[in-house]
Amino acid sequence: MFSKSRINEPGPKAASEADKAKPADTVTSKPMTDFVPVTPKAKPHASVLSSDLTVVGNLKTSGDIQIEGVVEGDVRAHLLTVGETATIKGEIVADDIVVNGRVVGRVRGLKVRLTSTARVEGDIIHKTIAIESGAHFEGSVQRQEDPLQGGKPVALPAS
Repeated sequence: MFSKSRINEPGPKAASEADKAKPADTVTSKPMTDFVPVTPKAKPHASVLSSDLTVVGNLKTSGDIQIEGVVEGDVRAHLLTVGETATIKGEIVADDIVVNGRVVGRVRGLKVRLTSTARVEGDIIHKTIAIESGAHFEGSVQRQEDPLQGGKPVALPAS
């Protein structure tokens, strides 16, 4: 009446009639023993220069940097945040620049933001700019399509 079926038995299953009819060389499978899952790399945190640090010289990184201390030199980064206690004396160049502190020198960035506590003495060359109420700024502002190109103004074609 009841018979033991091989469906639920552990181990290799018997090949069905359809599988037996296929030629052996049409389907080949390789066991995935060397599979390694790929996990996305986490974005590294911003480097932070603390408020008790003074750097004399240029800083250059392809990453993000937050400056809380004093830098006497040029700074180049991807995202540059100038903290409220920070002072930078030199040119700063970055894709994104947020100034909360003091900058004495030229500022070049795709996106430049001066917060209400910012104090900037120098020219700003930007693609987009935001200046909050209360920010102190002395200098000129110039919009360029590519402000990171080296600070040279783009020559307009003669007409």
